[in-house]
Amino acid sequence: MNTKGSKYFLLLSFFAIITVFFHIYLIFTGLMPNLVSRPIHLALVLPWIFLFTNKKSSKLENTVSYVLLFSSLCSLFYIIFNHVDLEDQYGSLENNIQYFVAITLLISVLEMARRAVKLALPLTACIALAYGLWGHYVPGYFGHQEIPMDSFLGTLIIAEGGIFGSLTGISVNVVAVFVILGAFVGAGEGGNAFMSMATKLAGRLRGGAAKVSVLASAFFGSISGSASANVASTGAFTIPTMKKLKYPSSLAAAVEAVASTGGQITPPLMGAGAFIMAELLRVNYSTIMAAAIFPAILFFFTVWIGIDVFAKKYKLEAMQKEDIPSFSLVVKLAPFFLIPFSILLYALLVEEKTPQYSAALAIFASIVLLLVNREWKFSLKEFIFKFIDACITASRQISTIASVIICAGIIIGVLNITGVGVKITSAILFLAHGNLWLALLLSAFACLILGMEVPTTAAYIICVSIAGPILQDFGLSALQAHLFIFWFALLSTITPPVCGTVFIAAGMAEAPWLSVASKAMKLGIGLYIVPLAFIVNKALLYPQNDIFLALFAFVKIALGLYLISNALVNDSLKLFTRIFLLIIASIIIFYPLS
Repeated sequence: MNTKGSKYFLLLSFFAIITVFFHIYLIFTGLMPNLVSRPIHLALVLPWIFLFTNKKSSKLENTVSYVLLFSSLCSLFYIIFNHVDLEDQYGSLENNIQYFVAITLLISVLEMARRAVKLALPLTACIALAYGLWGHYVPGYFGHQEIPMDSFLGTLIIAEGGIFGSLTGISVNVVAVFVILGAFVGAGEGGNAFMSMATKLAGRLRGGAAKVSVLASAFFGSISGSASANVASTGAFTIPTMKKLKYPSSLAAAVEAVASTGGQITPPLMGAGAFIMAELLRVNYSTIMAAAIFPAILFFFTVWIGIDVFAKKYKLEAMQKEDIPSFSLVVKLAPFFLIPFSILLYALLVEEKTPQYSAALAIFASIVLLLVNREWKFSLKEFIFKFIDACITASRQISTIASVIICAGIIIGVLNITGVGVKITSAILFLAHGNLWLALLLSAFACLILGMEVPTTAAYIICVSIAGPILQDFGLSALQAHLFIFWFALLSTITPPVCGTVFIAAGMAEAPWLSVASKAMKLGIGLYIVPLAFIVNKALLYPQNDIFLALFAFVKIALGLYLISNALVNDSLKLFTRIFLLIIASIIIFYPLS
């Protein structure tokens, strides 16, 4: 490594370790003022977006990056050092310095989001800001009273009503901690452990390589927090394996795209979505996990059935014996993920500790496990490199997610300041004409549109702030409404025109994306049906209340999904038979329990 590269790596490592240390430190330090912890969080994120990027940038872009980074850091330190005085201003700017701070941070947050997730989210935030500033010129129902500039910008910046609001709090206290956990589990042998166990369990079955992809993606996707990251990681193994076994390229890509999408709805972590939902609903994590488990199983059951039908159609064989790991290897690797996750769940469910504290214990266990390799031999040198790699991976992921969440905070802030969220809610209620299913359709469509270029977490948070109250007005429980919206925030991962996981998987498999999307939607039909099913069959989400009723709901929905999957995938069936199966399945799924 040359001197310049060595210095860059050292700087990168230093910032990564500081970023990870700060977020773990917060867990054990008690209360820290929000206008201190949240600006520090943003200050740690900024260099990863503006400085530590792998993309080749022009001189102009580099100059803009340095200017924005420096001015933003100065602005954040101003807020940190003056947080006591700023709290007494009640969200109103008082001088030119504060105007500079507000405008600088708004521009920086918008640019961060643009670089992290392209243009859709920051453009939405810009439209929201424009509406907040000039919405009093809008005639009629959707206009609002003029908001003084000092109050509008102050609420968004120096109060907790915008970029340092509750969403950023979730990013600091929940998302970052579980991203760190996932990075440390993945840096060791945890990822290999997931893959070896999945291969051992499903490799010998018909269409075994595809079923391995389903299991591995369910395991890994729950902690990765990103369907795209799931495709890139597990797909690097599963897609070449499927192609080697003569799977059509489009099917190999579709299986991985769908399986990776399902990881985000799979307990225990749901990509940290379970904890975000618990924070928003103010309920115990165990309540979310209990509600999410049966729907997640139904989703993967449907994928499994679809794969089995495809396997018969294409005569897909099991994996070869030499590609299936030995039982001794599986046993040897299993502790690398069983230990941290057992600690996490024990602390959460038995000791009833907070999610953050429980995750911290699991992180410490994962760090200790980095000291040994898969042969359980100690290596300090490997530990150092794996530890730094985990810190860098975690920091990069934290920065991407934080860029999205903090930018989404601008949108939520404007909705609250102007009251337009309530107006949109009322408009959708009016359009629905008192019809729950029409309200569900409108909410689902909003989730699909918003999720096209916005990660699931941000799409869920924004949609639930608008659609959540609507669905509850129709008599749904808060948990039903949130889980429905969370599921539909994933629609765009496999649904054209954007379908992010489909594009990634299609590129890896060198397959036409439209063919991949077609198969993905058939395999992933559960993503469209299950949320509607648990609206009708509410008992599915509350197994702790009546386990027998929940199991009955589970079985009847599973039967319906089995019929639907066969009707869609098995093209040897006549059209009349397919239609008949779809009708019967719909009756089975949507006939409400008494």
